[in-house]
Amino acid sequence: MTALAQAQCEACRADAPKVSDEELAELIREIPDWNIEVRGDHMELERVFLFRNFRHALAFTNAVGAIAEEVGHHPALLTEWGKVTVTWWSHEMRGLHRNDFIMAARTDQLAASAEGRK
Repeated sequence: MTALAQAQCEACRADAPKVSDEELAELIREIPDWNIEVRGDHMELERVFLFRNFRHALAFTNAVGAIAEEVGHHPALLTEWGKVTVTWWSHEMRGLHRNDFIMAARTDQLAASAEGRK
Protein backbone atom coordinates (compact mmCIF):
# COMPACT_ATOMS: atom_id res chain seq x y z
CA MET A 1 0.00 0.00 0.00
CA THR A 2 1.41 3.38 -0.95
CA ALA A 3 1.72 6.18 1.57
CA LEU A 4 -0.68 8.25 -0.49
CA ALA A 5 -3.31 5.50 -0.44
CA GLN A 6 -2.97 5.28 3.35
CA ALA A 7 -3.39 9.04 3.85
CA GLN A 8 -6.66 10.26 5.31
CA CYS A 9 -9.10 12.32 3.29
CA GLU A 10 -10.16 15.54 4.95
CA ALA A 11 -13.44 17.37 4.79
CA CYS A 12 -13.44 19.51 1.68
CA ARG A 13 -15.29 22.81 1.40
CA ALA A 14 -15.90 25.07 -1.57
CA ASP A 15 -13.32 27.51 -0.18
CA ALA A 16 -10.68 24.83 0.48
CA PRO A 17 -7.36 25.48 -1.25
CA LYS A 18 -6.69 23.63 -4.48
CA VAL A 19 -3.37 21.85 -4.79
CA SER A 20 -0.55 24.21 -5.70
CA ASP A 21 1.57 23.69 -8.81
CA GLU A 22 4.34 22.29 -6.59
CA GLU A 23 1.95 19.88 -4.84
CA LEU A 24 0.50 18.85 -8.18
CA ALA A 25 3.95 17.97 -9.55
CA GLU A 26 4.77 15.96 -6.42
CA LEU A 27 1.45 14.13 -6.13
CA ILE A 28 1.12 13.16 -9.80
CA ARG A 29 4.45 11.31 -9.54
CA GLU A 30 2.80 9.01 -7.00
CA ILE A 31 0.03 8.05 -9.44
CA PRO A 32 1.89 7.95 -12.77
CA ASP A 33 -0.86 6.16 -14.72
CA TRP A 34 -3.35 8.98 -14.18
CA ASN A 35 -3.81 11.88 -16.57
CA ILE A 36 -4.60 15.46 -15.70
CA GLU A 37 -7.50 16.64 -17.84
CA VAL A 38 -8.57 20.27 -18.09
CA ARG A 39 -12.32 20.59 -18.49
CA GLY A 40 -13.74 24.06 -18.66
CA ASP A 41 -12.30 26.00 -15.76
CA HIS A 42 -10.89 23.13 -13.71
CA MET A 43 -8.53 20.15 -13.68
CA GLU A 44 -9.50 16.53 -13.10
CA LEU A 45 -7.60 13.26 -12.64
CA GLU A 46 -8.62 10.53 -15.07
CA ARG A 47 -7.62 6.96 -15.80
CA VAL A 48 -9.08 4.21 -17.96
CA PHE A 49 -9.03 0.64 -16.63
CA LEU A 50 -9.47 -2.27 -19.06
CA PHE A 51 -11.26 -5.54 -18.25
CA ARG A 52 -12.03 -8.80 -20.03
CA ASN A 53 -15.79 -8.21 -20.04
CA PHE A 54 -18.65 -6.09 -18.75
CA ARG A 55 -19.16 -8.16 -15.59
CA HIS A 56 -15.59 -7.48 -14.43
CA ALA A 57 -15.86 -3.80 -15.35
CA LEU A 58 -19.10 -3.48 -13.39
CA ALA A 59 -17.62 -5.22 -10.34
CA PHE A 60 -14.71 -2.76 -10.38
CA THR A 61 -17.12 0.18 -10.74
CA ASN A 62 -19.00 -1.03 -7.67
CA ALA A 63 -15.76 -1.44 -5.71
CA VAL A 64 -14.72 2.13 -6.53
CA GLY A 65 -18.20 3.29 -5.52
CA ALA A 66 -17.83 1.52 -2.18
CA ILE A 67 -14.54 3.23 -1.29
CA ALA A 68 -16.00 6.55 -2.40
CA GLU A 69 -18.97 6.10 -0.08
CA GLU A 70 -16.65 5.30 2.84
CA VAL A 71 -15.09 8.77 2.69
CA GLY A 72 -17.93 10.76 1.10
CA HIS A 73 -15.86 11.71 -1.94
CA HIS A 74 -17.27 10.54 -5.26
CA PRO A 75 -15.79 10.24 -8.75
CA ALA A 76 -17.38 10.25 -12.15
CA LEU A 77 -17.56 6.63 -13.30
CA LEU A 78 -18.19 5.58 -16.88
CA THR A 79 -18.68 1.82 -17.22
CA GLU A 80 -18.57 0.29 -20.68
CA TRP A 81 -18.01 -3.20 -22.02
CA GLY A 82 -14.50 -4.07 -20.85
CA LYS A 83 -13.64 -0.56 -19.71
CA VAL A 84 -14.12 1.78 -16.75
CA THR A 85 -13.13 5.44 -16.85
CA VAL A 86 -12.62 6.92 -13.38
CA THR A 87 -12.43 10.69 -12.96
CA TRP A 88 -11.63 12.35 -9.64
CA TRP A 89 -11.97 16.04 -8.83
CA SER A 90 -13.42 18.06 -6.00
CA HIS A 91 -16.81 19.20 -7.24
CA GLU A 92 -17.48 21.87 -4.63
CA MET A 93 -14.18 23.67 -5.16
CA ARG A 94 -14.07 22.98 -8.93
CA GLY A 95 -10.55 21.66 -9.02
CA LEU A 96 -8.04 19.24 -7.56
CA HIS A 97 -7.59 18.72 -3.83
CA ARG A 98 -5.22 16.31 -2.10
CA ASN A 99 -8.25 14.03 -1.54
CA ASP A 100 -8.46 13.41 -5.28
CA PHE A 101 -4.91 12.07 -5.36
CA ILE A 102 -5.54 9.92 -2.28
CA MET A 103 -8.61 8.41 -3.90
CA ALA A 104 -6.79 7.87 -7.20
CA ALA A 105 -4.10 5.94 -5.29
CA ARG A 106 -6.79 3.87 -3.57
CA THR A 107 -8.42 3.21 -6.94
CA ASP A 108 -5.06 1.93 -8.22
CA GLN A 109 -4.91 -0.46 -5.26
CA LEU A 110 -8.35 -1.81 -6.08
CA ALA A 111 -7.35 -2.23 -9.71
CA ALA A 112 -4.22 -4.17 -8.77
CA SER A 113 -6.35 -6.96 -7.31
CA ALA A 114 -9.45 -6.60 -9.51
CA GLU A 115 -10.64 -9.73 -11.24
CA GLY A 116 -10.56 -9.73 -15.02
CA ARG A 117 -8.07 -6.89 -15.57
CA LYS A 118 -6.40 -6.72 -18.95
